[in-house]
Amino acid sequence: MFLQFIFSFLSTLGFAILFNIPKKAIIKASIVGGTGWIAYVYSNEKFHSLIVASFIGACIVAIISEIFARKFKETVTVFIIPGIIPLVPGAGMYYTMLAVIKKDFDKFATIGSETMFVAGGIATAILIVSSITRMIFQSKENKKQKI
Repeated sequence: MFLQFIFSFLSTLGFAILFNIPKKAIIKASIVGGTGWIAYVYSNEKFHSLIVASFIGACIVAIISEIFARKFKETVTVFIIPGIIPLVPGAGMYYTMLAVIKKDFDKFATIGSETMFVAGGIATAILIVSSITRMIFQSKENKKQKI
């Protein structure tokens, strides 16, 4: 697990530099990516589903990104965009396109649908966490205004 964290940390670090993330946030964004990957690996071992594991990993990335954004006064996207990089199903997309080129349409349908569901799971997780966070902070603002 520790090696998995280190390698996902380093891959997130590379993409954080590539995306011109502010220097003070690069290490924090890498921690987000490493933690999200560990959640993904643990969930995949527990549930034996790439879709569920990607959803849980993206939820962890989104939650930590929301916390870091408020704590370190940065935008959430500074942490969330490089943080989901280890979860993006790049290999699934590659093998889907390879199946199309080889005209293996059964494999294309199987891998392609799983890849689409993994990508949808990541997007859904980020959307849910972001929406819940906004609801919590709006309710706090409403309570402050009533007082």
